[in-house]
Amino acid sequence: MSDVKIHPTWKKTVGGEFQKPYWETLTTYIKNQYATTTVYPPAKNIFRAFDLCSFDQTKVVIVGQDPYHGPGQANGLSFAVNEGINLPPSLKNIYTEIRNDLGITPSNSGDLSRWASQGVLMLNSVLSVAAGQPASHSGKGWEVFTDAVIQALNKNRRNIVYLLWGKYAQAKGEVIDRDQNLVLTSAHPSPYSVSLFYGNHHFSKCNAYLEAHGMTPIDWH
Repeated sequence: MSDVKIHPTWKKTVGGEFQKPYWETLTTYIKNQYATTTVYPPAKNIFRAFDLCSFDQTKVVIVGQDPYHGPGQANGLSFAVNEGINLPPSLKNIYTEIRNDLGITPSNSGDLSRWASQGVLMLNSVLSVAAGQPASHSGKGWEVFTDAVIQALNKNRRNIVYLLWGKYAQAKGEVIDRDQNLVLTSAHPSPYSVSLFYGNHHFSKCNAYLEAHGMTPIDWH
């Protein structure tokens, strides 16, 4: 994976990570996992979030933890699932908040590529997972890479909206310059904490900020 197939804008900004010792260790582990067991998402979709949303195009970042671990769910975008797959509880709750906040009804599809193509980086902290084993690929090196992604955006870009839901995402976003970007935090949209997620109006606040800085708002349908 030293010749990583990732969008050129990301290779330019975080490509140095692919030369570091941790990346070689991570690559060996991940290749072995894909060769010997069932891993999600399919290998070709590991960097899908980056391929659908270039470094220069990114204007919103939604931070997730690791991919869904059930069959056919994970597609490389945080919180998203493949077309035709039932919506997971967290995504259902996100759609409910969008409906309540913006007065629109989101698509029935859980494939959020329609958001990614508008500049929403759907960033999981860990980019792969073993089937049926949540967080199984945590601590292997993915977090170092995705920290570098956030640091690159923080250093080289400004006026990005970061949606950090839950303590995990908030810890990952501690490095973000609050003076140069909009950082919106709340509880995670999972059923366990959704009562604290509802009513935060992150989607309308996000769009108001983008418009105030001369950018096209996101169509959250």
